[in-house]
Amino acid sequence: MAAETNHETRELLAIRRADGESRTLAASLPRLVLEARRIAANVIHGLHGRRRAGAGESFWQYRRFVSGEPSQNVDWRRSARDDHLYVREQEWEAAHTVWLWPDRSLSMAFASKGARDSKLERGLIVTFALAELLVAGGERVGIPGLMNPTANRNVIDKMAQALLHDDTVRASLPPSFVPSGLAEIVVLSDLWSPMSEIRTMLAGLSASGAHGSLIQVVDPAEETFPYSGRVEFVEPEGFGVVTAGRAESWASDYVARVALHRDEIRSETNRLNWLFSTHTTSRSAAELLLFLHAGMMAAKGVAGGSTVKAGRSA
Repeated sequence: MAAETNHETRELLAIRRADGESRTLAASLPRLVLEARRIAANVIHGLHGRRRAGAGESFWQYRRFVSGEPSQNVDWRRSARDDHLYVREQEWEAAHTVWLWPDRSLSMAFASKGARDSKLERGLIVTFALAELLVAGGERVGIPGLMNPTANRNVIDKMAQALLHDDTVRASLPPSFVPSGLAEIVVLSDLWSPMSEIRTMLAGLSASGAHGSLIQVVDPAEETFPYSGRVEFVEPEGFGVVTAGRAESWASDYVARVALHRDEIRSETNRLNWLFSTHTTSRSAAELLLFLHAGMMAAKGVAGGSTVKAGRSA
């Protein structure tokens, strides 16, 4: 959401073009990387990694080729029997891959006065910090369509470089791909996409048996709708401008629609046994990092048992 009030408390929520976003990201990346490393270093995850049996040489399964992967990964013999390209996965690779998706669409640049970071900055900080924790625990981490899974200890640097040189205009939700059945997916997005798109994404990612976490990252203003008087709401992804004569009269309808949207997401994630939660950027990034890490451990059955159900982290 973006808005502009034209009274004393005027807030300008700019719509940046793709080239402007690239320059902004380049300028802020060093700070975000340092913050992510600081948070990761301060988080005690209490486990000694999640590496399990699997020498990495035993065939596990074939999976669909992911756009951006090196072509030498393709198993051409298997691919010749179908209309799709396939990659031959080994057991360790299939069991220990976590795909992270930080939403970098234009709506994520929004930050009100009550936020510690923009939604984009918060998403990247948590993505970097979580990647570092996972790699330290024996996992391979990648970004769909952008960075192949890696267990390199310099994973934050690799991610930052991949993001910095990615000039593709990215959608809010991750691109369609087929993760292995034992892979995990973490999506950090404001999730203001239509429910039909969210449902399609979840169905595609879970079709192979993969599980994951869906985190709605929101600004405090998007949570409480603190606007009054004449307000101009600007949709940053090209859907125009809406002007409210008395914005305060919209508050109850807004809160109800947000609640309904979340209920629909929660219903879908519960059905697929995914984790769903919301996180407000006025809270600490470390809080979300701990929540995600604990949820992933519980889902693996190594932190006390049952899968974490949908909830609210902040």
